Amino acid sequence: MGKYINPFTDIGFKRIFGQEFSKPLLIDFLNNLLVGERQIVDITFLDKEQPGEFADDRSLIYDIFCRTSDDEHIIVEMQNREQPFFKKRSIYYTAEAIARQGERGVDWKYGIHAVYFISFLNFRLDDIGAEFRTDVSLMNTRTNKVFSKDIRMIFLQLPYFEKSPEECENDFDCWIYVLKHMEALNRLPWVSKNPIFKRLSEIGEVSALSREERIKYDAAIRVYRDNLYAMEGAEEVGMRKGYERGRLEGREEGIIMTARKLKVMGVPVRSIAEATGLSLERIEGL
Repeated sequence: MGKYINPFTDIGFKRIFGQEFSKPLLIDFLNNLLVGERQIVDITFLDKEQPGEFADDRSLIYDIFCRTSDDEHIIVEMQNREQPFFKKRSIYYTAEAIARQGERGVDWKYGIHAVYFISFLNFRLDDIGAEFRTDVSLMNTRTNKVFSKDIRMIFLQLPYFEKSPEECENDFDCWIYVLKHMEALNRLPWVSKNPIFKRLSEIGEVSALSREERIKYDAAIRVYRDNLYAMEGAEEVGMRKGYERGRLEGREEGIIMTARKLKVMGVPVRSIAEATGLSLERIEGL
């Protein structure tokens, strides 16, 4: 096991971003993510207010739900596997976080606060584009101007981030590099230059875990790796089946082409059927 915790486990992700002692880390990450757009001063964790639907598979998907000092809501989510209806699910949870702000009574004037949905994807998702960062907001499609800032979604596909430490241009790049490679590092870069990464190094060491936390973390690592092996196995089986299916389809296509040529040459249909194994009806339809 490496020196640092794996942030792709529930325990690791929550230790880095989801506890009171690590709150400065989350604030720093969010401010670097939203640089030039938002400046977050403080946050309050709202895990107890989190909807039950979020806990669909804690070994594959887990999240942090918090509120800023300006009453804006932020959902930070880590996903280790693609889900069916992924985009619709993301929209649903974002919209649900807005809907929960509603109040009864005629005096309420739809005073909703913005919801930011930030999703780390530990895989490539084809239907949102082959790029590391995808930013989504409500736009006027004619002018390309923002229609409303109340819904903001950001998707970070980690496999597309391929920068080396020397290529990292800002603190946000540094954050992504560390999160992606953390478990394999013996020493975190930028510790001497940035107190945030020094703090991350301190709380991110496996040796910093209590005995109880270590037991939970070891169990989480086993579940995480078992799931990865299961997914890789399923993909391998799928590729193998696809190859076999393609091979058979190619063989059938070759037989059909041969039958067409024989038919054009005037070979009797029954003879073509005997040579290719195709039915008389199939050959007559060619």
